[in-house]
Amino acid sequence: MKKVFGSAQEALDGLLHDGMFIAAGGFGLCGIPELLLQAIKEAGTKDLTFASNNAGVDDFGIGILLQTRQVKKMISSYVGENAEFMRQYLSGELELEFNPQGTLAERMRAGGAGIPGFYTKTGVGTVIAEGKEHKDFRGETYIMEEGIFADIAIVKAWKADETGNLVFRKTARNFNAPAATCGKICIAEVEEIVPTGSLDPDSIHLPGIYVHRLIQGDHEKRIEQRTVQGA
Repeated sequence: MKKVFGSAQEALDGLLHDGMFIAAGGFGLCGIPELLLQAIKEAGTKDLTFASNNAGVDDFGIGILLQTRQVKKMISSYVGENAEFMRQYLSGELELEFNPQGTLAERMRAGGAGIPGFYTKTGVGTVIAEGKEHKDFRGETYIMEEGIFADIAIVKAWKADETGNLVFRKTARNFNAPAATCGKICIAEVEEIVPTGSLDPDSIHLPGIYVHRLIQGDHEKRIEQRTVQGA
């Protein structure tokens, strides 16, 4: 089966529809699928729900889709660094489902493993627990969280071979691996595609069985907060 496509637009062809649920990898601006996000913006797909650690910044990452009002709901852990995200949420224009960071990662991982729900102590006694099932185990109270099952997953990796085996670079692995597994279709953008068999099997971070479509492209690699030492 062909997995390598010539562009983000080609890789998303036939997959996008209004009201869909997308899981996106990345943490801040590190390891975000920027080419695929730009293609979604250009396609004009709207009423989207995104499961992502955050929404980028105002003019990069998922932030570009907030600017065009294409996002209906965010399932996120962090909403800082994005004034438009904050404005839309506080004005009631954007639905927001807060998740503790570890819970969000585990919800993605659970969806990828076919697990519909799991219990965790994180969030017990807080607004996170409101409306969720509570259950006691060994004298401790837990809440149930649901696995995430997305229509598509979009992720960013460093290298891939032609069968879709992925290698992430350092902290850019972040949410990409669990996000990739929880979509019915996973599209990955990478910096380099190498011949099948050239990657060390022990160095592969995500097996190609999870990846359905691939693109290679140039990436901007912005720094979210640049801190330098004064002269």
